[in-house]
Amino acid sequence: NITAKRGGNIVMPSFAFERSQEILYYLNRFLLEGRIPHLMVFVDSPMAVDITEVFQNHPESMDPEMNQLLRQRKSPFDFPELNLVRTIDESKAIDHTVGSTIIIAGSGMCTGGRIKYHLVNNISRGESTIVFVGYQAVGTLGRQIIDGAKEVRILGQYYQVRAKIVQLNGFSAHADRGELVRWLSGLRKPPRRVFVTHGE
Repeated sequence: NITAKRGGNIVMPSFAFERSQEILYYLNRFLLEGRIPHLMVFVDSPMAVDITEVFQNHPESMDPEMNQLLRQRKSPFDFPELNLVRTIDESKAIDHTVGSTIIIAGSGMCTGGRIKYHLVNNISRGESTIVFVGYQAVGTLGRQIIDGAKEVRILGQYYQVRAKIVQLNGFSAHADRGELVRWLSGLRKPPRRVFVTHGE
């Protein structure tokens, strides 16, 4: 609401598989509940668009709650404000949209992809908000931003970080300590050694 009142955009770096679709689920839910303003939502990632269409076309794989939404024609993958963006020209046209928008684009850690162009257009705008919905590994542009960098290098140029930076931790898809220990305890023969490779 605050970003919309300021006239800024909400930019969300996101992974194409499952994370983008989960974000759409919550955005749709908040729109239906009237908790957020009705802003245009752009999913700017050909891969995320393809995966979203797979989700849309296979309701038999969804849980009962999702199936109920689909029966009520309240699909989180097909609501009026949603725009699925495939082409580069469509992606560039987002910048000319009047009013505030929500832009979901990859890559999730800002290391490549279309998110970089949306960051270029928004990271120095004090009225915009960058929302991180995934873990940001050390050494990535996303990590620099959430660690409070005042200036970042994107596509060969430096930009002042003036946008509001928000990190939502509840979307992590990685198992935590308890989940890893529970998984290991299910093995009949315990391993002699365990390597955890997706950590710091």
